[in-house]
Amino acid sequence: MTATEPGGPGGHGRPARDDAHDDASLAELGYRPELKRTLGNFHTFAAGVSYISILTGTFQLFYFGVAFGGPAYWWSWPMVFAGQLMVALCFCELAARYPVAGSIYNWAKQLGGPHVGWLGGWMMMTATMVTLSAVALAYQITLPRIDDWFQFIGDGTGKNDAAANAVLLGSVLVFFTTAVNAFGVKLMARINSAGVFIELIAAIALIILLAAHLTRGPGSALTQTYGLGTGQHLGYLGAFLTASLASAYVMYGFDTASSLGEESRNPARNAPRAILRALVASFVIGGLILLFALLAVPDLHAEQLTTGGLQYVVLTVLGSTVGEIVLWCVVIAITVCALAVHTAGIRLMFAMARDNNLPAGSALARVNPRFQTPVVPAVVIGVVAVAILVLNVNQPQIFSVITSIAIIMIYLAYLAVTLPMLVQRLRGRWKPAEGRFSLGRWGLPINLLAVLWGTAMAINLAWPRPDVYNATGPQHWYLRWGAFLFIGVVAGAGFAYYWFVQRHRTGVLEEHRAERQPTGSLDE
Repeated sequence: MTATEPGGPGGHGRPARDDAHDDASLAELGYRPELKRTLGNFHTFAAGVSYISILTGTFQLFYFGVAFGGPAYWWSWPMVFAGQLMVALCFCELAARYPVAGSIYNWAKQLGGPHVGWLGGWMMMTATMVTLSAVALAYQITLPRIDDWFQFIGDGTGKNDAAANAVLLGSVLVFFTTAVNAFGVKLMARINSAGVFIELIAAIALIILLAAHLTRGPGSALTQTYGLGTGQHLGYLGAFLTASLASAYVMYGFDTASSLGEESRNPARNAPRAILRALVASFVIGGLILLFALLAVPDLHAEQLTTGGLQYVVLTVLGSTVGEIVLWCVVIAITVCALAVHTAGIRLMFAMARDNNLPAGSALARVNPRFQTPVVPAVVIGVVAVAILVLNVNQPQIFSVITSIAIIMIYLAYLAVTLPMLVQRLRGRWKPAEGRFSLGRWGLPINLLAVLWGTAMAINLAWPRPDVYNATGPQHWYLRWGAFLFIGVVAGAGFAYYWFVQRHRTGVLEEHRAERQPTGSLDE
């Protein structure tokens, strides 16, 4: 009889020797296993789905897409999916070979060397903290629409009422995600999985309800451009590329499923599946919600589509009672999305600190013996996220610029993985894990497409559009060029610190080092 460990929700009893095999794989990278393996298949899938968060992204950005591209902006959804699928497939090979915490950082390090790894991890970590703040702000878009009681500051008509109230609501959410993550991955996984289950049920129900109220066919809706782009240099293409940011802002974060690799059972097999399932499920369900919303809204030219967004469509089409139930489900989706973003950030900070690649590495990488999770990173990320939120009180335009830039930094962090991976393929040095997920002969073209896509979308996201980076108020050159300036400062200052200070200290901390050292890596 084989000894087994109990399986949690979404998992089954599993031979203890399998966990030992996973721990041995971790030791090959030089790390001692410290995080408890408690997560099953659904937990890892839910982590990826909740980070992407179909309801959060679609409800937060639908208005933007329609405003800049008209209903025809919907075509950006399959376009972004196709590009991100190329990235996800590359990540699947990496997740099968390196099922380790802080996936982006460790993958970039293994593929491109310690300097590329540090820069990719730094960009991802900085972007994650800003993204957590941005997700927390989504409470303000939804809760006051449910009930005016949630507008605690002013009545919403004052100049800074909405921004100040958004900071208050967002800070409460960040405090919640900090507390949950500090109490351990098991509590986080239970809350996250329950929230994702509710989100998926609500999303499917929303699709059915909207489909029951269709007023037009796809032919008349998905070709409607509102005449946007007329007279511009690129015509409607320019308007469409701007509107596509609404889709690009949603479909990322699927790598979270692999970032929990040290806390998952059989991650080399389950993480690649979770990555693909999370991305495909989000694409199908989110695409149908957006499609049926455009087909069901009574007036396709209503001004409220570009101001009230998807919340307006739901309340108008389904009525206040059903509409408010759906919006409560959106609140749950926002909550678990923030929880997943915070969780991913903690694993990334832990992974970098374990290599002594951050100041106070020993404290940041310490695993609490009671809760079996890195508590200090949870608190640090929460404090920084609230501090970033405070920027929104009197400078909402600057905050929107920083939020947009954070998404670009995530795309750049992905490039820090896919580009070195492409170089390794061209050199004939990349070998997928034997018997695990492999792209086979399709690996090179898919990897090439992933790099081209990531580069093109990063440029599109960073393009100095006044509509995105200086939408209101007086025009400032530093806002329009904010993406290049902010990313340049963050990357330049961060890497300068690493090069002159931190790199001389780099190395797995003694208390985290495996007894058996790794035999080598691709960069050697």
